[in-house]
Amino acid sequence: QAARGPAPACVLGIDLGTTSVKAALLVRGKQGQVVAESCSRETQAHTSSLEAGPQGMEQNVQKIIKALNECLAALPQQQLQRVSHIGISGQMHGIVFWKKDKGCKWTECDTGSTFEPEEVSHLITWQDGRCSPTFLSSLPLPQSHISLATGFGCATVYWYLKKSPDFLKSYDAAGTIHDYVVAMLCDLKKPLMSVQNAASWGYFNCRSKSWNTDILKKSGFPVHLLPEVGDPGSIAGKTICAWHGIPKGTKVGIALGDFQCSVYFCLTERTDAVLNISTSAQLTVSMPPGFQPPETLDPSSAVTYFPYFDGDYLAVAASLNGGNVLATFVDMVARWTEELGLQVEKSAIYTKIIEAALAHNNSKLSIHPTIFGERHVPGQLASVTNIAVSDLTLGHVTRALCHGIVENLCSMLPVQHLMEMGVRRILGSGSALARNEVLRQEVARIFPFPVVYGKDVDAAVGAAMVMFHRK
Repeated sequence: QAARGPAPACVLGIDLGTTSVKAALLVRGKQGQVVAESCSRETQAHTSSLEAGPQGMEQNVQKIIKALNECLAALPQQQLQRVSHIGISGQMHGIVFWKKDKGCKWTECDTGSTFEPEEVSHLITWQDGRCSPTFLSSLPLPQSHISLATGFGCATVYWYLKKSPDFLKSYDAAGTIHDYVVAMLCDLKKPLMSVQNAASWGYFNCRSKSWNTDILKKSGFPVHLLPEVGDPGSIAGKTICAWHGIPKGTKVGIALGDFQCSVYFCLTERTDAVLNISTSAQLTVSMPPGFQPPETLDPSSAVTYFPYFDGDYLAVAASLNGGNVLATFVDMVARWTEELGLQVEKSAIYTKIIEAALAHNNSKLSIHPTIFGERHVPGQLASVTNIAVSDLTLGHVTRALCHGIVENLCSMLPVQHLMEMGVRRILGSGSALARNEVLRQEVARIFPFPVVYGKDVDAAVGAAMVMFHRK
């Protein structure tokens, strides 16, 4: 090693996801960055909500940090000691509260220092349902191009303000779960949040890069809980301890949105669109440089503009109906089978319905599959039309269902718009697309572009790449 000179510096990427934590170490290779090591751990952090009951969706922060510590402990010490920058992304929209001077406790371990949460609330996640449509309509109208929804940080603060005000008195800082980790690593006296995460909380104006402070103050909102806001890709601070052997003083990037990091990982050309179908589904394309979202809100618009990097925006059609629709269909078939006194494993049903659909190239049956509604039309549920005797087989129904899932996403961001935006190719990713040949066939049928598969989304690697490009 001495003869070849010092080992190259590494960049550590971390993603604090809804169900798991992932860490990846990137080094510079001959053809750009290479993932040297990676590790992921399930968080198993879901917990019941005392205040919100069954509508609440909360996670135990201690369990999330435990999974993070396990991830880092599993990575090679030699490489962690060479880390020069840390990039962190995570689940957007959610909120966690803490006490500034008692946010965590640092302890020594075999490989350096680790921290554990101290006076920290549960994480109220993006899936939280405590804010009903009636409650949301009672709140002041935001000056933002993004509609407010349940699970958004500012909506959750309003809920506590009106339903459980004493809860808020226990804390003097708040952020997303990844903002919390950055604040602890760098001992930030006031949390720092990227434009990406701020936009995901609601009541944030992306043009002026500022909170709707006047609107919030008038309604008694505790504005002291709002973090400072900075640009994605900037440095938030430096590590105050040798965290898991990573040198003290290592630069830590401002926390980023997991969605933006996933896109950053796979989107290399402006002429590419990213189609991701996993539990839910997204179709994303980057807007031209200089694009600004409309000043006023259009709640009926199916496309949302997410802040990306360097002042750019992503146009995103985010559907609540993806692989979860097929999973519900499989559940239904399993329940019907059980009611008939038979037993079939769900995994066997999934395999059989895909096989059956592959035997039918198309179906006259028309299924609008929005059983989970959509954010822009929450009241519109699913429907089946054009039912003919000839198309009642399991294969026909499955084929029509897969077509409907892709068609619904396409209706939110139509082919004509993609062409006008200069799209020439689609990058397909996500677990539902990977395991379902029928879905892939329907993508090829509906979109008149070449579709490339194989490079799945990875927010942890994306977060590391952001720091690599900004070193």
